[in-house]
Amino acid sequence: MENFNRIAPDVKLGADTRLACFINAYGCTIGDRSKVGSFVEIQKGVEIGVDCKISSHSFLCEGVTLEDGVFVGHGVTFTNDRFPRATNPDGSLQTEADWAVVTTRIARRASIGSGATLLCGITIGEGAIIGAGSVVTKSVPAGEVWAGNPARFIRKAPDWSEA
Repeated sequence: MENFNRIAPDVKLGADTRLACFINAYGCTIGDRSKVGSFVEIQKGVEIGVDCKISSHSFLCEGVTLEDGVFVGHGVTFTNDRFPRATNPDGSLQTEADWAVVTTRIARRASIGSGATLLCGITIGEGAIIGAGSVVTKSVPAGEVWAGNPARFIRKAPDWSEA
């Protein structure tokens, strides 16, 4: 059976990384033992740590960093532009020269629930949990559970440090 992945030659894959079919990745780094599900796009400059799991149908745009042990649920979308536009004021199509990437960092062992959307310029703290379907508009402190639209504090996350 043919593999339908589009993995560019500039992708840095760690040891024992597992990639499902129908992945589009270019100019990114995927750490050791990380797993990427089907129909995922990982753009240039994305850094994925070791032991991460990215579920199917997720979109990781330029400017996203996942530290070690991060879980990304199905259909999660990241953004990298606070005010996206197709054209400039003069009507010409925008290019990379017309805007700046705004970064997003997901700290170690954080979990992002399925269907969540994360706006750019935020940090999800270590061990934090984002509920499914949430729209995250601001940074989330370490060890907290946030959910909703817009996402808000729900409770402290379970402590898995002794697990």
